[in-house]
Amino acid sequence: MSGNTFGTLFQLTTFGESHGPAVGGVVDGCPPGIPISEAVIQTELDRRKPGQGGPAATARQEDDAVRLLSGVFEGVTTGTPIGFVIENQDQRSRDYSKIKDVYRPGHADLTFDAKFGRRDYRGGGRSSGRETVSRVVGGAIAQELLRAQGIHVAAACVELGGIPATLRDYGGADHPELSRPFFSADENVVAAWEDRVRAVKAEGDTLGGVVEISALGVPAGLGEPVFDKLDARLAYALMGVGAVKAVEIGAGCGAARSLGSGNNDAMTPKGFLSNNAGGILGGMASGQEIIARVFVKPIPSIGKEQQTVNCRGEAVRLSIGGRHDICAIPRIVPVLKAMVLLTLADFVLLQRRLGR
Repeated sequence: MSGNTFGTLFQLTTFGESHGPAVGGVVDGCPPGIPISEAVIQTELDRRKPGQGGPAATARQEDDAVRLLSGVFEGVTTGTPIGFVIENQDQRSRDYSKIKDVYRPGHADLTFDAKFGRRDYRGGGRSSGRETVSRVVGGAIAQELLRAQGIHVAAACVELGGIPATLRDYGGADHPELSRPFFSADENVVAAWEDRVRAVKAEGDTLGGVVEISALGVPAGLGEPVFDKLDARLAYALMGVGAVKAVEIGAGCGAARSLGSGNNDAMTPKGFLSNNAGGILGGMASGQEIIARVFVKPIPSIGKEQQTVNCRGEAVRLSIGGRHDICAIPRIVPVLKAMVLLTLADFVLLQRRLGR
């Protein structure tokens, strides 16, 4: 396995590096007749593209304009592989030439050398966040498939730099016309987050955060009870995004500190009284809202001087320049949403194949 393909029936394969001529991919297994266009996909891409996020954003500018190459005719999918490409326009590979022999702390430089014996040092190459643009394209296509099934997925930031949001306004965070900073679930916390970002940026440091994803309309029974649990696949999908270090479903880690009487979701003829399970029981959707929280580490490229080694094992000190985000949020939010969309689309097709 190459690790470049995600999914069983609804599959996304991505290609490209951060500073190569382009990134792109192929979506295979999408049924025919799904309305899709470059404009629909572009709406999702514009949420992720460089330059978003105010004081937290990178100075790199990319149009992230998608070009569909195949699999769509007269505005609908044909059932054949959907090929697409997004050109890289604002690469500055020279920013990395001085550190091409140095292993940057928190990056995959050392592990790429250990695995392949060589690496593309320009911005992280294949492990760069630039690769995630292809995931957003795949997620946008999956979203149109799920829309016809009455399934809706939204994502929002619920914590930034250790400052939590109080409200959970997914609609306000995810609405394409509102442009709430950081995709915040709570407009009241935005000012505090902006102050925190500016303070940390002035220190040459970076921040992490927490993203929460909600899926509504997922039919009960979607998923499998043993090795292919819906929550297991969601965690796999979300952990496959760079910078993600943990995933919770429902009550998550809090369930380990509670009593069974408090953690169980009691049921009445009118439905569940709580949702500590996060919409998944025994690996299958319960019909409730699916809730996942994703914990994102700080961007590893920092201006502060750090200790590290070079490829010859010699001790060096490093301060990373170039154009970098201060925090992966908000740009990671559409990516995490896309991974949930891809996962649910795959399970919908698996359920359909089994005649359920």
